Amino acid sequence: MADSAQAQKLVYLVTGGCGFLGEHVVRMLLQREPRLGELRVFDRHLGPWLEELKTGPVRVTAIQGDVTEAHEVAAAVAGAHVVIHTAGLVDVFGRASPETIHEVNVQGTRNVIEACVQTGTRFLVYTSSMEVVGPNTKGHPFYRGNEDTLYEAVHRHPYPCVHGGLPLVTCALRPTGIYGEGHQIMRDFYRQGLRLGGWLFRAIPASVEHGRVYVGNVAWMHVLAARELERRAALMGGQVYFCYDGSPYKSYEDFNMEFLGPCGLQLVGARPLLPYWLLVFLAALNALLQWLLRPLVLYAPLLNPYTLAVANTTFTVSTDKAQRHFGYEPLFSWEDSRTRTILWVQAAGSSAQ
Repeated sequence: MADSAQAQKLVYLVTGGCGFLGEHVVRMLLQREPRLGELRVFDRHLGPWLEELKTGPVRVTAIQGDVTEAHEVAAAVAGAHVVIHTAGLVDVFGRASPETIHEVNVQGTRNVIEACVQTGTRFLVYTSSMEVVGPNTKGHPFYRGNEDTLYEAVHRHPYPCVHGGLPLVTCALRPTGIYGEGHQIMRDFYRQGLRLGGWLFRAIPASVEHGRVYVGNVAWMHVLAARELERRAALMGGQVYFCYDGSPYKSYEDFNMEFLGPCGLQLVGARPLLPYWLLVFLAALNALLQWLLRPLVLYAPLLNPYTLAVANTTFTVSTDKAQRHFGYEPLFSWEDSRTRTILWVQAAGSSAQ
């Protein structure tokens, strides 16, 4: 009986396991996956919080490595039953070069796929990005769309331009904008507001809606998809699933104020304070300055043509595909997600002061 129970224990590998989403996936696996025997956490920069996880009943193996190095990926994948590939370079501000983004997000993913094929790992859950779909540079809205909604994907920014198929028993999870504990951009907005005396200024009409999803629910969807992929391979294999929960649809600014408001910030203006043509000009100017200064200094402002187009284009989803295919239901309510995020922002603000 003991041998049978031991045989059921699985080895999971999480690439990018110390990133924003990856850390939540790691913690969720430890909490919610009863078949877990060993959890390998693969990342370029290993977080000190991993040490506290090594005292539990599951073996946690920290592996420092880079997804762009095929031999390092292959060594980490060898012997794993399931790979959850969250590693990726998320950069909409131009901090990284297009070549670096391609190397990490495209070649890195190829390395993971090839390692799975070479080592016999059969199941791969891949974190995709909603930016692969849109919003596009033409500003076309995506209103309550689902995984089958036709939408013209037109991109110039290097981050969304990722192509390639997944020839294994795989599925891809595609979150809208993720928020929650550890969200660096939310922290940046909060600190920007503090520098401006507690004020943020509206730049986008409140009528522009965006879908957002709590990081804990995205992590839970990854764990559930990984668990069900073997049993429902014929149904789930090769499928793409939008990540969703009960978070309300609002503009980026109004949604952020759900957390920043209780932390003492105020959003000025019922309407945008600057005309849109001026924002377009400033975004283009920032892009030009970034290009001119790149050989000398890193200039990565929050406003550029891509972030302006994304923020100013309605992009919301309405789907139950994940529920129908593998029984997903959000683990955290909107109220719980909001409270957890507020407490994290407040703690981040205290540490910054």
